[in-house]
Amino acid sequence: MWLRALSRLLVHTERPGIGGGGFMTVRIPGDGVYSIDFRETAPDAANKTMFGKDPLSSLFGGLSVGVPGELRGLQEMHNRWGKLPWKTVVTPVAHLAKGWFIGPELARRLVLFKEFMESDPDWIPTFAPKGTILKQGEWISRANLSRTLYTIAEQGADAFYSGAIAESLVAKIRETGGVMTLEDFANYRVHVDKAMEGSYRGKKIFTTKAPTSGAVLIHILNLLEKYNLPEEGLTPLNLHRVVEALKFGFAARTRLGDPAFIDDHALIREIPTKEYAEHIAPNITDDTTHTFEYYKPVFDVPEDHGTMHLSVVDKDHMAVSVTSTVNLVFGSRVLDTNTGVILNDELDDFSRPGIPNYFGLWPSPYNYPEARKRPLSSTCPTIIENADGSLYAVLGGSGGSRIFPSVAQVIVGLDVGRTISEAVEGPRAHDQLFPAVLDLDSTFPAEHVAALQERRHNVSVTNINGIKAVVQGIMVDEDGVIWAAADSRKNGIAAGY
Repeated sequence: MWLRALSRLLVHTERPGIGGGGFMTVRIPGDGVYSIDFRETAPDAANKTMFGKDPLSSLFGGLSVGVPGELRGLQEMHNRWGKLPWKTVVTPVAHLAKGWFIGPELARRLVLFKEFMESDPDWIPTFAPKGTILKQGEWISRANLSRTLYTIAEQGADAFYSGAIAESLVAKIRETGGVMTLEDFANYRVHVDKAMEGSYRGKKIFTTKAPTSGAVLIHILNLLEKYNLPEEGLTPLNLHRVVEALKFGFAARTRLGDPAFIDDHALIREIPTKEYAEHIAPNITDDTTHTFEYYKPVFDVPEDHGTMHLSVVDKDHMAVSVTSTVNLVFGSRVLDTNTGVILNDELDDFSRPGIPNYFGLWPSPYNYPEARKRPLSSTCPTIIENADGSLYAVLGGSGGSRIFPSVAQVIVGLDVGRTISEAVEGPRAHDQLFPAVLDLDSTFPAEHVAALQERRHNVSVTNINGIKAVVQGIMVDEDGVIWAAADSRKNGIAAGY
């Protein structure tokens, strides 16, 4: 699994990598389900006003970089449950980094960032070595990253967090406007805990705790559990109910943040409870939607990018759901040429007073930057068990603020009788309160669109292949057969063994 994860991080070089971080949910048969938080962390010099009024400072450059957690997370998983030696796992990935042929997804991203790639001196040697960007099918080499990975294969993740690699990364971050120090790297810690557990129609839902949106995913499912979706299907009325549950989910999300920095933990604990859903459910009206105030988000004022998800199940039904990210495509656009590492811009996931983040999410006072704080995430790597404890599904996604709504809708798809492939490939709806727009994939029937418009939704129909969010899923059927589906919106591929 680790080899697969590291390889994906490499060949999808525009998205996650060892300069990023993430979360995973791990099912160990006979031992339970765990979550590993290897989210990027704010440096000690971080503070509420660190980005000032510059809207780009949290997106690009060294100030946007959080302390990467990717390698610490993978090493923690390996130390607990790995069978092969670390060197055996990492060395093939270091070799792969020497070069490979560019696939369609990276080629598409390079076209979108053509002007930047062909003008920035740090990026030109790798991505535009002959003056123009590399194209699909052409050979790309990341020799510097390969050397870094060989060192990590020999010395472990510690080599990334101290010594020459850390010194080079910190120097590059500070050179590009950041405030990171070697102490920030040395102080990074992974958080391991029992996964958050909820239930939906008799199935056990395991996902990650705050600062992810796992609690919101469970809240949405709790709201939908009262409706007879398996019998009625996704009718126009039930689609409206799903959208309303999403909107209440986004309102609940504004109460989340890094638990280590929130005094009232009862607020976080109540969101995934059945009791909280019972309190909210009567507010879902079948005849109309409402303006954002109705959903009572906690604001301090009146689209897919650099994330990847991987779902894995082995022959013993050990399961891993891992979401990794550098935030936006190519992260902070800071590339350390000595190590070959592309650094994240994860600090944009923090809130800034009066300014929405890249995904249009308005600021929450629970999510302001502070030293060693972890920003709120929309990820929700999820594992589902049947009532008897057997494995049912492994799910997760990428796509910024659309991640947990997409995962919820795949679960709803399974609930109404779709196969895992049909559920993953099916059309989705998205409404995050701000902006006040309901995005619908273009393959929804016209009667569904009309019914939502009649209920006062501000509908925008978009091409289903517009790549706003993708989900990767695995399902085990009643006969024990494992079915996998990788979202074609990002040219995903499911592989078996």
